[in-house]
Amino acid sequence: MAVSRGLRCCQRAFAWLPVLIIALVVLWSYYAYVCELCLVTLSNPVEKVAYLIIFHILFVLFVWTYWKSIFTLPVQPGKKYHMSYADQERYENEERPEVQRQILAEIARKLPVYTRTGSGGIRFCDRCQLIKPDRCHHCTVCAICVLKMDHHCPWVNNCIGFSNYKFFLLFLAYSLLYCLYIAATVFKYFIKYWTGELTNGRSKFHVLFLLFVAVMFFVSLMFLFGYHCWLVSRNRSTLEAFSAPVFQNGPDKNGFNLGFIKNLQQVFGEEKKLWLLPIASSQGDGHFFPMRALCEAQNPLLANEEQWEDDGMDEEPHDSGEASSLAIERET
Repeated sequence: MAVSRGLRCCQRAFAWLPVLIIALVVLWSYYAYVCELCLVTLSNPVEKVAYLIIFHILFVLFVWTYWKSIFTLPVQPGKKYHMSYADQERYENEERPEVQRQILAEIARKLPVYTRTGSGGIRFCDRCQLIKPDRCHHCTVCAICVLKMDHHCPWVNNCIGFSNYKFFLLFLAYSLLYCLYIAATVFKYFIKYWTGELTNGRSKFHVLFLLFVAVMFFVSLMFLFGYHCWLVSRNRSTLEAFSAPVFQNGPDKNGFNLGFIKNLQQVFGEEKKLWLLPIASSQGDGHFFPMRALCEAQNPLLANEEQWEDDGMDEEPHDSGEASSLAIERET
């Protein structure tokens, strides 16, 4: 018991290693840029001030979004999705799989759940003992079910989901800008050090290495950020990109695609003044998400992707609460 507890503590401590590495690189980049480049290498005072002001704006936004990505806890499903003690007893004591499925269907009848397992059953988490809301998945690292789970990111030591996906996207964006700004402003002095026009040995090392590190991180982040921009434009999570969500009428990779603008609003909210700030503004509470076919159970034709593309994906669904309850009753 003590050994397993010690191993878990070591595992939790080791999980912070990637975050520590990033933090040390960022602290060094701050010292190298501010002290070695701006205060030691630059001689023009106007250039110094301009470089430092823009750098610190990007630095604050970068650190702010990184902090929010790390320390914003993933949201778990609400109490109504958890099985009651009586239902747990009934479910666990039942040995027949078909009866277990009926028990789950009875419980899910009162919940706004539309996605199913690959075999068409109710999505149920044995470890958390709950009916999974749409787009919810169990994270084996965090050992919890996470609303609109995207992935578990070791670089923030946190699960990226409904509560912090916006912060994660902004973190990637400001990381790119941070690296790009450093590379663009350092390049001129990199050339001067490289050709011998400037000779300060200590600053030379920091400036040369700063450019290499900035370019390296920029290239790697560019692909990751581009991929997540594509996911947002399609209203998919990373998990849904690899495995399409299953509805009553089968898998549909575009099941939550509402059109580009509404997809953006799902993540960033309707207040555009908050889009670029790491302040929670995502639509909804993470338990229910508007679907391209608002209620596939009511009208199977709505699952036809081509029909929706012709009619226009941007048409806003209405009366969602009333339609949801009707759909649940018809599913069972």
